[in-house]
Amino acid sequence: MNLTQQFLIAMPAMADSRFAKSLILICEHNDNGALGIVVNRPIDLSLQDLFIQLKITSQLDHFQHTPVLYGGPVQADRGFVLHQPGDTWQSTLAVSEGVGLTTSKDILEAIAKGEGPERYIVSLGYAGWAPGQLEHELGQNAWLTVDADYSILFTHSAAERLSAATQSLGIDYATLSDTAGHA
Repeated sequence: MNLTQQFLIAMPAMADSRFAKSLILICEHNDNGALGIVVNRPIDLSLQDLFIQLKITSQLDHFQHTPVLYGGPVQADRGFVLHQPGDTWQSTLAVSEGVGLTTSKDILEAIAKGEGPERYIVSLGYAGWAPGQLEHELGQNAWLTVDADYSILFTHSAAERLSAATQSLGIDYATLSDTAGHA
């Protein structure tokens, strides 16, 4: 099973509060485990605030209204940028032909200058699973999976992404049951 390029939709009964009502893009899944980014939970930090903390100069005002997201509990002090392809950055993982995940500061510097990728999401931290852990959680009905629709990432607000992903399955998130059954 390879869940790279899949969305994980947290089921309503998700016991781990760090992932309740979360939508996660799986960026890498292999024999060593899985890495994903929560894409729908803004934190109380704007991109402008992050630039100030990192001593990155920006003359553009709109970053004050660009939220930074909670990407997950692992390395919560490290930045991760999901973006559409563009220039080559120092440290980028190709999630697909249409999306990369970059962890190097050079992409943030380019964004601050207005020279970065046109569409991006900045988060702090990531979600990680040990080998077999994500598969076990799927077996426990903790997650729904659906093919990632990158237009959901880059054209919907963080608040709209979970609902849009469940609607792509023909489901309204509000109607999901918090109990699971097995046939």
